[in-house]
Amino acid sequence: MSAPERIPSRSLTDAELLTVLTEGRLTVLGQVRGASNAVLHCTASHRGEQVTCVYKPVAGEQPLWDFPDGNLARREVAAYELSEATGWGLIPATVLRDGPYGEGMCQLWIDAGPEDDGPDGDGRAPLFALVDDEEPAEGWKAVALAEVGEGRTALLVHADDPVLRRMAVLDALINNGDRKGGHLLPVAGGRIYGIDHGVTFNTDDKLRTLLWGWAGEPLTAEAVGVVDRLATELAPGTPLVTRLGELITAAEIEALRGRVTELRTTGRYPEPSGRWPAIPWPPV
Repeated sequence: MSAPERIPSRSLTDAELLTVLTEGRLTVLGQVRGASNAVLHCTASHRGEQVTCVYKPVAGEQPLWDFPDGNLARREVAAYELSEATGWGLIPATVLRDGPYGEGMCQLWIDAGPEDDGPDGDGRAPLFALVDDEEPAEGWKAVALAEVGEGRTALLVHADDPVLRRMAVLDALINNGDRKGGHLLPVAGGRIYGIDHGVTFNTDDKLRTLLWGWAGEPLTAEAVGVVDRLATELAPGTPLVTRLGELITAAEIEALRGRVTELRTTGRYPEPSGRWPAIPWPPV
């Protein structure tokens, strides 16, 4: 299914966009195939403004053994709230609302730009690659060795990109259990959005990601400043905690505080625990 672009009649402020997503009339255009849960492609229309969006009704969520039933939509909104608190804007505008099939998550639709198809191409550079070298080239970070068939292996690498660095910090904070390559959407101007954050904020360590290239390295000065600020904004009774408290449990907020404290204490990107697969399957 081809996706229409976001089509506001004028440039919307962040507040106006959230209003359209929250209060707009949802019209279902079709279903996004291949997702494990129901994902509906829609338009949201409100007072002459219209945007394309994704609507994931709670009724279409598949049960998971390690997450409460009917809870994934709220976790997606909580991830957006924390992304906004970092100031990095890594997740598209996301709200919780009622829709044609009941309560669900509604998120601005993002069209990823095409990958560059050669030296003269005008698309974006790829974020991931498989290479035959033992070490990543300049501008790339190693993730892991991957089997590519016939007994051969290749090195999986991701771009050494400052936006991906931020995403790796956000994933550590929200305890993202499913950072696949297909959940990263690059757009014009070097911006990268992360999507699909239903399996987040668990009280147990669930971090599974393709962004391990900085594992064990010191956090950037920017990331240290963000994490320090979050420690204050996550204090009991703050506006951020009030918003999160409507979406995830008190125990999960306390676990989030613990992850903030750990990042502040170590000052480094987290490393795989070794107790379970560190890379989601399938990786894309």
